[in-house]
This record gives sequence, C-alpha cells and structure tokens, in this order.
Amino acid sequence: MTDDVDTAARPTEAEAPQRFGLTTAIALIVGSIIGVGVFNLPTSLAAYGPISLLSMALTTVGAVVLALLFAALSRRLPADGGPYAYARVAFGNKLGFANAWSYWITVWAGNAAIAVGWVLYVEHFINKDHQRGWSMLLVLVGLWIPAAINLSGVKNMGVIQVWTTALKFIVLAFMSTVGLFFISTANYTPWNVSDEGAVGAVGGGMAIALFSYLGVETAAVAAAKVRDPDRNVPRATVLGTLGTAVVYMLSLTAVFGILPTSKLADATAPFSDAANEIFGGTWAGDVMAIAVIISGFGALNGWTMICAEMPLAAAKDGLFPERFKKMSKNGVPAFGIIASTVLASIAMVINYLGSGGATAFTTLVLMTGITSAIPYGFSALAQIKWRLADRRELDTPRFTRDMIVAVVSLIFAILFIWYSRNTGHKFWVYWGPFFMAGGALLLGIPVYQARRGSMTEPPPVPPHR
Repeated sequence: MTDDVDTAARPTEAEAPQRFGLTTAIALIVGSIIGVGVFNLPTSLAAYGPISLLSMALTTVGAVVLALLFAALSRRLPADGGPYAYARVAFGNKLGFANAWSYWITVWAGNAAIAVGWVLYVEHFINKDHQRGWSMLLVLVGLWIPAAINLSGVKNMGVIQVWTTALKFIVLAFMSTVGLFFISTANYTPWNVSDEGAVGAVGGGMAIALFSYLGVETAAVAAAKVRDPDRNVPRATVLGTLGTAVVYMLSLTAVFGILPTSKLADATAPFSDAANEIFGGTWAGDVMAIAVIISGFGALNGWTMICAEMPLAAAKDGLFPERFKKMSKNGVPAFGIIASTVLASIAMVINYLGSGGATAFTTLVLMTGITSAIPYGFSALAQIKWRLADRRELDTPRFTRDMIVAVVSLIFAILFIWYSRNTGHKFWVYWGPFFMAGGALLLGIPVYQARRGSMTEPPPVPPHR
C-alpha cells in the first residue's frame, strides 16, 4: 500500500497536495462509514426492538442506491465537494450554498456524534460512572487529536485511515460470522417494543440507522485528493459501500440475537456486551472495546478531513469565506479543520448539558440525518434534471437505471427527514434534532448575504459519460 499516495513532483505542497489512489479511497469510504455509529446502533435502535433490523435492511438498500447515485454523478462531474458541486451546477449558487452549508453541518455535527459514541466505549475502562464533566473532556480529546493529525498533512491522515479501517472491518467480520452461532431466536421477540405502529417504528429506525451509513459520498467530496477521480471515485464508492453493507447487516442481526432488547436498551457498549455473552467473563468485551475505540479514532480522523473539504470547495467558488481555501505549509485547509472541530465541540457541549451520553448521541445522529438528507435529495434532483435533458438530446445510455436510482434516492432522503424525531422523549428532546438542525441552518443566512457579491458563476453541465 506504500505506492497508494502520489508523490509526484509539485511546486509546493500548498499548491498541489499529495493525492491518494483506489486503496486509500476505499479505506476513506469504509473508514468514514464504519465509525462508532454501528457499534452504538443496537442501543439507539432498542427503543424499537428487533423490528429495527428491517429498518437497517431498508436503510442498507438506500445506502447502496445512494452509492450508485454518487458513482454516476462523480463520473459526470468529478469535482471536489461532491453533493455541493452537483447542486451548484444544477441549480445555481443559492441552492449550492444551502447544500454546502447543510453538508458542512452534517460533517461537523457527525464528528461530534462519533466522538460521543467513541467515549461510550472509552468509558468501558475509565469514568465508568459516566460523570458528565469527564465525559465531555474525553470527547474533546477524541475531536482534537484527529484534528492535529489532519493538520500535519494528508500522508499521515491516509496511513492512519488504512490501518484503522482494516481493524474495524475485522471486528465487524468477527461478529458477522462467529456471532451468528450464538443467536437465540427468543431474543427477536417481542418484534416491536415501541409505541409506534410497524410503519412508524421502521421509519424511526431508518432515520437513526442512516447515521451508520453517512460517508458513502466521502470519496466524491474529496475528489480533488483522489488520483484519477473519474475512475477511482465511482469504484471506491460502490465497493466500499457494498462491503460495509454486508458486515453491517450480519453483525447487527447477531447482536440483536445474542442480547435481549431490554439489555440492549441499557447498554453503553453493546458490542462489548455481546462479546462477553459469547465467551463469558469480561476479557472479550475489553478486547472488543479497544478495537471499537481504535475504529472510532479512524473515523474521527477521516471525517475531520471531510469537515474541511466541503468549505474548501465552496470557498474556491466564492461561496464560503476566503479563509477556508487558504492552505497551510503542510498542504491542508487548516482553518476549515479548526473551525469545524470548534463547532463540533460546541455541539457536543450543548447536547451533554441537556442529556446524558446515549441520548446526546441519538440526538446528534438524527440531526445529521436531517442535514445530510438535504444534499442527498438535491444530488438526486440534479441527476434527474440532467438525465431528462440528456433524453431530449437523445443521449440515453443507462437512462432507465440512472432515473430509478435517482428517484429512489430522493424518496429515501425525504423519508430520512420525516422520521428524524427523537421518539420516547419529552417535547424538547423529541423535536431536538429539528431544533438543532434548523438553528444551524439559519446561521448560514448572514454568511450567504456576506458572500453574494463574491460568488463565481457555476460551470456548464458536463456531457453524460
């Protein structure tokens, strides 16, 4: 894997930072998707019960469809910024800015959620009584060490991403194979433990499950850092998502079958509890917790890079402030990394002040579901608009496939927003994801007003390929 980083001669690192190839692009996809979300997901989904496995299956279909959507769009427009670039070229600067801002919220709030979920496994060893002040301090450590690594350069970030991705995939593969032999079918009943009907329970579970698949678009977002993006971005997107989907479904089926829903509802480290149930004692849970901690660190490392890539692309087009496009001596957008990490830290503090770790994690997860579904939906609309234009020009290769993928992606995006409520809680927590997402989106209005005169015109739509 040592040849996966392009070290071709360049004038300065700031002008042309190192690029990575297919292996690291796949690692970025898998490493960004598999953070700690899936490892905390059984606890968040326990409010619905084993019926949430159906939620996960439908979300998996949605994730694969989104991967196909971004693979197709990245072939046509292999531009840095991914969903933001598609919305801007298709619908202009105003909606382009709205999508860039919404996606930026997704990545820094998602980073906060990953860090909160990461700490739940760290506290398997320290701060076992979950004292809030210490929990918050540990989250800050989880946010700022990856920020420091990213500030040191793309090469260091890429090396860590590959190795941590390998480890986290092994952990899920273990639970996806060995864990299946320890399932008790009695744990799958009752099927629905929520107060919702079957449709509502499945929809609510889908909104939570979406967080575990955030990252299908990361190779497209970081296209400027991928070598031969026209070829490597689509391949990495589809291969990384499919590989992740398999271990996700099998491992969650195993965990829900190993532990009863009542125990999952109170678990802070459900995969560790499942490992202890398989082997007895506590040593297996300790090993699992260590692996998840390393996995989460890798996800924080990858998402910290993505946090700066969207504002970098938007700043180059004049939509975000100039400071976001300035590169450090190590060839990274330092201001974007630092600003995103500061905002993630603030989001974490706000959530901890209102609720404990598990609830804070779920609220942040649902918030990112809302803000990610917006650029996902507009990416689908961009594809629909472009393919209809292609058809008028009699350019129809793969037309039916692309239209089906785009329409299904749009439907999933709408459903993710509709069901992003924190069920089982009082009013403010129930609607908390919408309040936080709405507040963060409104903060973009003065930024847009300040940048309106500096925005460049979107480029023309490239021909279909």
